[in-house]
Amino acid sequence: MTDSAITASGLRKAYQDKVVLDGIDLDVRAGTVFSLLGPNGAGKTTTVNVLTTLLRADDGDVRVAGHDVVTEEKAVRKAIGVTGQFAAVDDLLTGQENLQLMVDLSPVPVADGERRVAQLLERFELAESAWQPVSTYSGGMRRKLDLAMTLVGDPRIIFLDEPTTGLDPRSRRTMWSIIRELVGDGVTIFLTTQYLEEADKLADRIAVLDQGHLVAGGTPDELKRQLPGTHVRLRFTTDAELNAAARILADATRNDEALTLRVPSDGGTASLRALLDRLDEYSISAEEFSVQTPDLDDVFLALTGHTTEAVSK
Repeated sequence: MTDSAITASGLRKAYQDKVVLDGIDLDVRAGTVFSLLGPNGAGKTTTVNVLTTLLRADDGDVRVAGHDVVTEEKAVRKAIGVTGQFAAVDDLLTGQENLQLMVDLSPVPVADGERRVAQLLERFELAESAWQPVSTYSGGMRRKLDLAMTLVGDPRIIFLDEPTTGLDPRSRRTMWSIIRELVGDGVTIFLTTQYLEEADKLADRIAVLDQGHLVAGGTPDELKRQLPGTHVRLRFTTDAELNAAARILADATRNDEALTLRVPSDGGTASLRALLDRLDEYSISAEEFSVQTPDLDDVFLALTGHTTEAVSK
């Protein structure tokens, strides 16, 4: 595999007269988490379906694990794993039996199957409930089992479509930990999520899709720096200190109740040093300071005109 696990150039897809994807370019580096964000109808699910060979694009060149998704469909499917938005597990079977079924359907050698099942049950904290019917599992357990089933064939590229939707905070953190472990092992993760905090914490790079167009891309920090609003928050212990600081920082916004000043800044080390040096010049000390930047919710709203509540598949 090259440094790029997934590439797409000029990806287009339309349904009759409705254009869903209009010339999408992607480059997902191997061994990273790439997150695709967008509101309802943006084209995220269509993109995933094309990349996983479930749907053929009208135009464009797409390669996954170095293979063309049209002419080398079987090779692509052999290299990837897909976990959809809803857990694809059999409620009538136990967790053990669901995993064994995937072993039987995969090229995993029979001799390795039992060991592989045991390892996955342990890794996903499902060993104690392995012989219970999946119909008795909680939502978090079902999602973990679904991802474990995806890993039976040891794919090097995994597509996760909103993997933590509906999970409680503990189960969500467990899933985040598993995703980080997978990336640490060199696996590439293509993630769609309705939780922008999740993309912020997990993704190496993010692309924002809106109305069939990629409207922004970069690391979470790069995207947040595109918006104005970064500032330094200074908190003081007395009114006198606050008043003194406000006099020399004319562009600051004060909060008398909280004894704070909000000073516009680019958040860089040079501007921070200049600010602190200016306070020191007048023998003023702040009890604490912090750099506040726009979050991904702000970025998403600015780019798409939608709030994060609109983020879905």
